[in-house]
Amino acid sequence: MTATTAGTAAPPPAHGDLTALDALALSAAIRDGAVSCREVMQEFLARVDRLNPHVNAIIALRDEGELLAEAGERDRMLRRGECLGRLHGLPHAVKDLCDVAGLATTKGSPLLTGNVPATDALHVQRIRDAGAVIIGKTNTPEFGLGSQTYNRVFGTTRNPYDPARCAGGSSGGAAAALALRMLPVADGTDFMGSLRNPAAFNNVIGFRPSYGRVPEPGFVAAPAVAGPMARSVADAAMLLSVMAGPDDGAPLAIEQDPARFAEALDRDHQGTRIAWVGDFDGYLATESGLLDLCRSSFQAFEQIGCTVEEALPAMPLAQVWETFLLWRHWLTAGALYPLYADPASRSQLKPEAVWEVERGLRLSAHDVYRAEEMRLHWYASVQELLRRYDFILAPSAQVFPFDANLPWPREIDGRPMDTYHRWMETVAPWSLTGLPVLNLPAGFDERGLPMGVQVIGRSHADLAVLRLGHAYDQATRWPGKVQPQLP
Repeated sequence: MTATTAGTAAPPPAHGDLTALDALALSAAIRDGAVSCREVMQEFLARVDRLNPHVNAIIALRDEGELLAEAGERDRMLRRGECLGRLHGLPHAVKDLCDVAGLATTKGSPLLTGNVPATDALHVQRIRDAGAVIIGKTNTPEFGLGSQTYNRVFGTTRNPYDPARCAGGSSGGAAAALALRMLPVADGTDFMGSLRNPAAFNNVIGFRPSYGRVPEPGFVAAPAVAGPMARSVADAAMLLSVMAGPDDGAPLAIEQDPARFAEALDRDHQGTRIAWVGDFDGYLATESGLLDLCRSSFQAFEQIGCTVEEALPAMPLAQVWETFLLWRHWLTAGALYPLYADPASRSQLKPEAVWEVERGLRLSAHDVYRAEEMRLHWYASVQELLRRYDFILAPSAQVFPFDANLPWPREIDGRPMDTYHRWMETVAPWSLTGLPVLNLPAGFDERGLPMGVQVIGRSHADLAVLRLGHAYDQATRWPGKVQPQLP
């Protein structure tokens, strides 16, 4: 299946169009003195000014004069022989679930519009330390709940390939901004599928790294992680090299040098075996045509030397979903209980947030213990499959981008969805494993709507997943080949 009206084959980049460059090429051009940081900032801000009103992806945009002044300081640093890193002079917007010093972190909630942190989140500090200029935030659903980016603070983020449809979530603003080249790269977070679903809906790359790769504080390996998004796997790996690495404040961080992700990703994949799980033998409801489109990606994997076979983990997916719900209820209730406990603030929470908290409050200590036991059982089941195969392949969503005015799909192919996130069940199992998962674009349906596939790798094998994704990316080049066309 190929795009028709919503996206068209991309012409060669116009001379001087800096926003058309990959992040790696743009970074090199800045460091080599071929372009100035100020020129880069001007071009990206002009593109934001022209295109963002169509999709509402970038929010809380900072003053243009301040941003140009910061870009000018980056130029003066280069003239003094000082380069902060790979992101030196690149404009960057941070997902609005994550703290940026001096900018409001609303998390899409009217209750947090006055929440202005004094410090950056760790991965944001690393992005800033590598030379990026923070221009604002990217939109997210309220508290990141749901894979549809809308909230009462900033409104709805729309799909660049069809603005009547949604951009996915919860990193929907980041994905839409990338697709329209309003940002070179972007950060996101992923509890259920928030780096993968919006990437699939916007024809870009989203990488959920292994748990601990991008450090988080705490002694509980919660399903939520931060990770990179980009228009190429190589750009995503470069951003991961900035975001990743151990930290004293994160006891579960992976003790590996993140510089490995900035190295060349080329590798021979002859003989690589991939297990395709599809809809788990009919268990998952999927929109008509979606599985066929995802299967069309097999040709590219086979072209680079892989074989793809149907195979499933032994543990029934219904048990995995129950396990995911327990983790989701428990952790969401803990995070949002202070707002829920006050009737005044509770009345301002979206219904899905109230639903999560109330179910979390009903859990017993035994329920939480059982959730951990079942998660370990699922992990063992996936590990058994990965002893027979090098990677697992799965759809990144169960529906194509849907009506932007619809909070969530109530049914798929005639099958009712009993929760606000059941339609994203295809991504939840892999979040529980903590394994690295990469969304790769799979193409477009006859309406020109994008879709993607997930590549799941072995424990801590982030680099192997990125190398496979890079080879696929080089063979398909979907983000550059089919670009959204807005006025």
